[in-house]
Amino acid sequence: MDLSTGQSYHGNNPFSILSSVVRRHGDGERKMLMLNVLLLGDRQSGRSSVGNALIGGQEFQTGICISGVSMTTECQLLSRNFPRYFRRQGEESDLMLRVIDTPPMLPRPQRVHELCPEGVHVVALVLRADLPHLNTHLEQHVEFLFGPEWRRHTLLVLTHADHLKGAALQPSVYITQTTDSLRALAEGVVGGVSFLDNSCDWPSIRGRPLRDRLLRLSARNHHTALSVRTDVSLGL
Repeated sequence: MDLSTGQSYHGNNPFSILSSVVRRHGDGERKMLMLNVLLLGDRQSGRSSVGNALIGGQEFQTGICISGVSMTTECQLLSRNFPRYFRRQGEESDLMLRVIDTPPMLPRPQRVHELCPEGVHVVALVLRADLPHLNTHLEQHVEFLFGPEWRRHTLLVLTHADHLKGAALQPSVYITQTTDSLRALAEGVVGGVSFLDNSCDWPSIRGRPLRDRLLRLSARNHHTALSVRTDVSLGL
């Protein structure tokens, strides 16, 4: 995968500088791109499973909540380096993903800022395809965190897509027939929509396509990052 952009762009965000460093290996120096990915969604949406797919493991705790209590009760940061993952300007580069799993709905802005002081490169909104009426306030919450530019850095991940097979629905048809709010969200985020089938082995089967999608989205934004708004009252 070649992600050369042909130019550099830093915008107005002091933390939007390309997170790229040079790492020394036995076979010489190699560049590394570091991306912060924030997972947001309601309880049992599949945030932790998406995080496991991204890092290619089972480190994020998953399972069925008891009495409505989510398995994830506080922000958790896990990272993994993928050597020689892509080519940029003709050179091989490592990809370092820092994935932040969050409690249901909205994490504290101060905590997100502590984990990602340089900002968030990609926001992954995780919703269940079989429960499209949930997360009615999700867009409002994301805008409180990042301001109006969040859609440029966001992709939508619809989990439990295996239910679409049972209903004989293709993903493209599902989007046209879903709720107005979910269809508007899918059309509004620049990163597009990914469907994940819960009946398959996510880390080995769906991890790479999902990583590639968020990497392309970050490249489209020239690897700039969203600043977390810690100076606003969420009023929630």
